[in-house]
Amino acid sequence: MEKSSRLEKLNILIGTFFSETGTKSLKYFSKIDSLIDEIGSKLKVTDSWSDEDFKNALNYAKDRDYTLNASKEDIIEIYEFLSKNKEFLMRLLENPNLMEHEHFTELLRAVFHLLEELESRENLHESSENDIMHLNGDMVRSYRLITIEWVNYMKYLKNNYPYLFSLAMRRNPFDKTAKTSLK
Repeated sequence: MEKSSRLEKLNILIGTFFSETGTKSLKYFSKIDSLIDEIGSKLKVTDSWSDEDFKNALNYAKDRDYTLNASKEDIIEIYEFLSKNKEFLMRLLENPNLMEHEHFTELLRAVFHLLEELESRENLHESSENDIMHLNGDMVRSYRLITIEWVNYMKYLKNNYPYLFSLAMRRNPFDKTAKTSLK
């Protein structure tokens, strides 16, 4: 009973992460993913997905070769977004419930490392090609970890909260045609 309660609290934290920053981060990353059509076709979650579909999507998310091609403008946009959400991310990281979820803690560390790298630059507008390449690597790490957690979270929502799952499907950051509004 206690473990179930802790897992539920953890999933609430993960849900808050995706509501506040995770889904939007995936939107930024997927916008500069040269293979977005491929990942979009593999992660176009629907309400008819089975556990096997989620398993396949998770394996794909784990094994996929992530490549981002960020420009200076993209990097600045991501920096501005993450820096606006730094306080929220800090509060998540401080939550003791997260210590039980290694993957999510690793995800937050990767995002904080990316933010720290971005903050450490004196002027992102003057980033060298080597800097951009390095920052792309840090973004890929965050992108991969958030994507894996997103697949797990979508499965959790489908199995436990169909009304939240419905909105999450309509906000799918990998689906260029996703629309929140219902027809």
